[in-house]
This record gives sequence, C-alpha cells and structure tokens, in this order.
Amino acid sequence: MSLYNKTTRKTAQIASFVFNPFTHDSRVLKEALTLHEANYDVTVVAHGDKGLKTNDIFHGIHITRLAYLDRKITKSTLTKLWAYFNYVRLSISYGKKFNVLHCHDLNTLPIGVIIKLLYNQNAKVVYDAHEYETEVNNLGNIQKKIARIAEKVLIQYADSVITVSDGIAREYERLYNIPKPALVLNAPIFQEINKQNRFRETLKIPPESTIFLYQGNLSHGRGIEILLETFQQIKQKSFVIVFMGYGSLEHSIKHASQTYENIYFHEAVTPDVLLAYTSSADFGISTIEDSCLSYRYCLPNKIFEYLMANIPVVVSNLPEMRKIVNNNHIGVVAETNTPEGLEAALLKAVTLDSDILQENIQRVKRQYHWGVQENVLLKLYRKLDLHNGSHDGEKI
Repeated sequence: MSLYNKTTRKTAQIASFVFNPFTHDSRVLKEALTLHEANYDVTVVAHGDKGLKTNDIFHGIHITRLAYLDRKITKSTLTKLWAYFNYVRLSISYGKKFNVLHCHDLNTLPIGVIIKLLYNQNAKVVYDAHEYETEVNNLGNIQKKIARIAEKVLIQYADSVITVSDGIAREYERLYNIPKPALVLNAPIFQEINKQNRFRETLKIPPESTIFLYQGNLSHGRGIEILLETFQQIKQKSFVIVFMGYGSLEHSIKHASQTYENIYFHEAVTPDVLLAYTSSADFGISTIEDSCLSYRYCLPNKIFEYLMANIPVVVSNLPEMRKIVNNNHIGVVAETNTPEGLEAALLKAVTLDSDILQENIQRVKRQYHWGVQENVLLKLYRKLDLHNGSHDGEKI
C-alpha cells in the first residue's frame, strides 16, 4: 500500500487511541497499516467489548482493548461516563511509554495531552479530528460549550493536527489560531474495479431500471427519510434506489422496500467485496442534511468509494461536496435537499454524457485514493521531532 521507503527510518512507538472497539474503523486501520509499513511500531488502543480479544495482532498492528464497554448494556449517561473515564485512566497508564500519541477525535485528545504534560514531555501528540468535533449532530448546548473549551485548550498542546475536509481545516485554523491542519481525506485504497451486476442478480431488479445506490450508515441526518419520500413519489418509474448498510433506520427502509417496487434494501457487505457491489449501481447518492456544522463541512468517504467503483454521484448542496463534484464534473449537485430537488437532480444525472463522466471519474479517482492521502500522513510524521522520544535502536 505505502509508497514510503521503509529503509530510511528506525522504529518509533505509536499509540493510536480510539474510543471504539476498533472493529469497523476503516480510517484508523488504513492509517495504522500505512505507519506500520513505514516501519513504525503501531499499537491501537481501543475499548473492550463483548466477545473481543483484549490483546490481538492484525497485519503487524498491535491491538490493546481496555475498559470493557458492552454497547448493548451500557445505555445510561452515568454508565457511559464511567466507561469513558475508566478508558481514559487506563489509556494514560498504558500510553506513557510511547513516542507518538495519535489521538483520534476529541474523546481521546485528553489522553495524549495528559501523558505529555505529566509523564512523558518528549512524546508528540497528533490530533486527528475525524469531523468538526465540537459541532457534531445531536450535541446539546451544554455539551457543545464543554467540548469547545476542552478543544480550545487541548489543541494548543498538539504537535500536529489532522482533519478530513478543507472546510474543517480552515475553521480550526481560524478558531484556534493554529497552523492550518493537514488534510488527510478518508479515501479508499486504489483499485481497478470491473463493473458487476450483483444488485440486479440478487434483488431481481429489472434490467431496464436505473439503479441509484445509497451505501453506508442508515441513520438520521443522512437524508434517508427524504430519499424514501423522493422514490415513493417519483414519476420516473424506471428509477430505483438500493439502500445498503445498517443503522437505526434499517427497519423503515425494509418496510418501504416491501411496499414500493422501486425501493430495495441490501444488507451491509464486507469491505473486501464492497466496491464490487457498488459498481453494480448506475449512480451513487450521498445526501447529508445541513443540520450541524460538522455535516455542512463534511466530505463523506462514500463519495470516494463511488468514484473508485466508477460510478458518478448525486450529492447534497453542501460546500465541500458541491466543490468536488462541480469542479471535477463527476455528477450532479441537488439544488435543494427536498424530494423535488432530489428528483430534479436524478433526472439531470441520467442526461449527462456517460463517456465524459467516465473520463472525469478515472482522472479524479487517481487523485483521491489512499495512496495519495497516506503520503500526507507520512510527511507529517517525518516532520515530528522524534529524536528525544526514541526508545531503542538508532535515533530517528
């Protein structure tokens, strides 16, 4: 995967902190694999969960799970807080020995900063904000205020900051008076994908139909309810939509698929076959509601997955999504995130020149894949002064 020359460095120890069980976090996995292949010693520090190993190794990456948290049982705010603080406490104790403390999201940033300030002043803190951390959906006013104060204080101790969209990077630069964070997009590993026909085969979709695909998290805030309404009333009967994924709205989608002939549900598939299924659609849909600043400035990884599978996209009219689609002519931006706006976008999409679309997609997918993004990550790590933090072997 990595284009990095492994022979140029000796090992530094990296603790990659995530407040999840590390079972489906593709971004953390890609970053860990890249750093491992660049000859860093990487340990992902996650929280425990039912049925998961406390210590594991995956493709050379060490995985340590602390502070047992059963998501099906831990429901109350008090028990969640207890689990979080227990994870932080154990992570601080465990992480003292590492050269680099790579903190994914605001939940884990206190761990790196506390270790650096109290236990290991030579350690470097990397803050990897996977979204606009203080402006995420469903965050209450008090929670927002606490998060903003915490991030404003803690981010000053980060040696490097990473974000996932240019809009978020500019906001962090403005808010905290820090150098503009590095932009590491959550793009897939480059693959040459041959078009498949799996949805028509498995779901018995008529061959003359145009398949629009929504893949990913089936939860509120993703425009799913609007998509359902759009396809329930759409006039073009040859247009069908396939929802593939899992989440809180799965039941509603299944119910709609039993009622409407042009709505289909497909269970989530494993990453190794995902793009084969994706390529079976004609267009990919990414609809995000403008319900919080984190969503407004997002650049969903599903857009890059659609492009990697060689299908054009229909997206919401949000700044980062609009920019990548309009600047590269790889699909259509819906003027409004309404049934009328989406239907107009779908009708426009099928009129686009498919040859020009494919030419543009082939160019863009070679600009936005993990092989390009990992170079940004590795350049950032090369700039960290790790001489004092090296524990063994030749200094870095």
